[in-house]
Amino acid sequence: MDGKPATRKGPDFCSLRYGLALIMHFSNFTMITQRVSLSIAIIAMVNTTQQHALTNASTERPVADALNNSSISIKEFDTEASVYQWSPETQGIIFSSINYGIILTLIPSGYLAGIFGAKKMLGAGLLISSLLTLFTPLAADFGVILVIVVRTVQGMAQGMAWTGQFTIWAKWAPPLERSKLTTIAGSGSAFGSFIILCVGGLISQALGWPFIFYIFGSTGCVCCLLWFTVIYDDPTHHPCISVREKEHIVSSLVQQPSSPRRAVPIKAMVTCLPLWAIFLGFFSHFWLCTIILTYLPTYISTLLHVNIRDSGVLSSLPFIAAASCTILGGQLADFLLSRNLLRLITVRKLFSSLGLLLPSICAVALPFVASSYVITIILLILIPGTSNLCDSGFIINTLDIAPRYASFLMGISRGFGLIAGIISSTATGFLISQDFESGWRNVFFLSAAVNMFGLVFYVTFGQAELQDWAKERTLTRL
Repeated sequence: MDGKPATRKGPDFCSLRYGLALIMHFSNFTMITQRVSLSIAIIAMVNTTQQHALTNASTERPVADALNNSSISIKEFDTEASVYQWSPETQGIIFSSINYGIILTLIPSGYLAGIFGAKKMLGAGLLISSLLTLFTPLAADFGVILVIVVRTVQGMAQGMAWTGQFTIWAKWAPPLERSKLTTIAGSGSAFGSFIILCVGGLISQALGWPFIFYIFGSTGCVCCLLWFTVIYDDPTHHPCISVREKEHIVSSLVQQPSSPRRAVPIKAMVTCLPLWAIFLGFFSHFWLCTIILTYLPTYISTLLHVNIRDSGVLSSLPFIAAASCTILGGQLADFLLSRNLLRLITVRKLFSSLGLLLPSICAVALPFVASSYVITIILLILIPGTSNLCDSGFIINTLDIAPRYASFLMGISRGFGLIAGIISSTATGFLISQDFESGWRNVFFLSAAVNMFGLVFYVTFGQAELQDWAKERTLTRL
């Protein structure tokens, strides 16, 4: 970015590409609410003050245990929703099962989205995820195994949807607007987490925990209609785009490769250190973020001794900070680039450093301030907020070094992140089941160490130049 673009600036926030970012924001909002629904509902689903009837099909505790505790009175929710005996280890497996599904489809869906179009891939994934969300309460009644299966298939559907987004942005986002557009779209995940955690507890208390899944599953079906109606894979084929905006996008991407690729240079990718820097950045980022996203309601409910409604409201606060930091970070990054104040690689490393270092400091401090209600909440708010500064760092770095393969590489990158999520979710469930206080201290210390490893590797090997293996090679035929 040594000079200013020569093309005339197109319309900004009233343009179609920003409308696309808002629709993708809503899609990400919908998918994350469907994913996090279980995190808030499980507080009511496994309420330890409730005892099962012996005929409950989902009971995990042996019959002998139930008989030995027959003196404990059986209480029921006013909503008559079922309650299950799922241990912390079992909950960890359930939480991580959706990540297993996402991993299975991330790489193939990223490649196929570049061939068949991201619109169909993302829309189909969103629809399947929405239908499975509606089915989750029924699956819970049939047993924990079916819940794990449903969550795994739902993860496969969401993997299809997550990855296809970068195929769209490779064709819709001018280089100097990539941070803004992708962070507007990506902030839907943080805003969705805020909404589901804020209202999930209220819905559970008022209507019963199954309605958390019914409401947000239905929202996803509505989003699918909007997606298939408005979204197009390429600005040149959109019937409603203005000539001025189309020319602006096409001219700004004129130096970007756009022809269909014949083969993926796997060998070159495997030996590319800047690419591995992105992969390990994703691994580190997702490790702590998955723990916060999955276990935050449980952590607040147990540590601060609040009910499901207050736990949901408190758990939602960090994600409104995350959504705000995501958008503001994108605006600041593109401002620094458009004014030529910093080089592209400097911006990427700056925001990556802030997004990995600051939440690590907050996580390490948490065990030492557990006695302070206010400080604990402040630190929990800062962790997701500062983490999302990475959205203007290595998260979109594949668009810089290999735009031809952005969707495919995003699939692999998220795969690394989801592997981290699986390990961290399972490890967290195991550690806190041994001892709550020391378990959480070990969880936060380990998370900070993982973040520091990813930060050092990215700062050392990260780049922003287009890689040789990602350049278009023109074939001359005689």
